[in-house]
Amino acid sequence: MALSASEARQIDPPDIRAVRDYFMGLQDAIVDRLAALDGSAQFSRDDIAGVNGALARPRVLSDGPLIEKSAVQFTYSLGDRLPPAATDRNPELAGRSFQAVAISVIVHPRNPYVPTTHMNLRFFLIEHDARPVWYFGGGFDLTPYYGFEEDCRHWHRTAAAACQPFGCDVYATMKTNCDGYFRLPHRDEQRGIGGLFLDDWSRGGFSQSFALIRSIGDHFLPAYTPIVLRRRDQPWGERERDFQCYRRGRYAEFNLAFDRGTRYGLQSGRRIESVLASLPPQVTWRYDWQPEAGSAEAALTDYFLVPKDWLAT
Repeated sequence: MALSASEARQIDPPDIRAVRDYFMGLQDAIVDRLAALDGSAQFSRDDIAGVNGALARPRVLSDGPLIEKSAVQFTYSLGDRLPPAATDRNPELAGRSFQAVAISVIVHPRNPYVPTTHMNLRFFLIEHDARPVWYFGGGFDLTPYYGFEEDCRHWHRTAAAACQPFGCDVYATMKTNCDGYFRLPHRDEQRGIGGLFLDDWSRGGFSQSFALIRSIGDHFLPAYTPIVLRRRDQPWGERERDFQCYRRGRYAEFNLAFDRGTRYGLQSGRRIESVLASLPPQVTWRYDWQPEAGSAEAALTDYFLVPKDWLAT
């Protein structure tokens, strides 16, 4: 006989401390690996205590030879009511007290041939009619400036491997969600080549959902590091740098106009430096600029940013 939702919660209750400990350990591992890849610059390390036991651990690297800017943020927050960005899809939770724990990663490399990447993993625990409501969200995605098929295949194969133990439909569902979320609707354009994205995830109970989140987190560096090592020494010049800064404008547009995480951070009163740490350090906008037909710059939007099945290419 199938368990009711309340019976399942009693047998497999959410453990926010376990999530918090995993996210903090993952933050340390990613910071150490990115600093080692850069080889010179180091992350700033702050621990900022908040009210009622809240904690922020911003880690930011700037102006390295490989990484122009990276932010690897951990936050644990508590509040009397969820911000609107967290209740748009679940209005029945408006006004409820909550706890939230999250890790957010952004890497903006200096070399235009090395793609920007982003990962966010989060967990919400909400009081609701004397019964906790909980869910996971997040994922990871890749934003290249110059496209390479082998990089795209590796990225998506690693993403699929992260999901494979949890059901044959999980990768396909999350890839579709990612393609749908990370796009600029006013330009009818994708932000990057996608990856994984999940919202309000509690499938299979807490233990199963948490195992999936750990798998996604543990596959982030294996997905990104080989691409960095493959492209980091590729020669580039003013043309590539100009195009990188132009495409970074798209990244900034998405984060400021559409990203729910940015809205959540602003609405929840989080430290503004941490909320906007994901923005690239150098950006340009050009009026009605079009790449030369047949160029590598044109191939980015004409081919690489068109959603496709990279596992089949």
